[in-house]
Amino acid sequence: MDQVLRDRYGAKLGEIKDEGNRQTIYDKYGAKLGYYDGRYTYDKYGSKVGEGNLLAMLLK
Repeated sequence: MDQVLRDRYGAKLGEIKDEGNRQTIYDKYGAKLGYYDGRYTYDKYGSKVGEGNLLAMLLK
């Protein structure tokens, strides 16, 4: 199930999409910011950000 993330005014900030066994976050322009593999969150460069789902933290 895809999730659209919005600010308090309803403007789109980004989107989290389910892609197989991972969730991927995209910014409002469609650029990939990172992914969550079920255990760890990684940024767009493939570097581990932390344990657990921290995708919303990747939005700027």
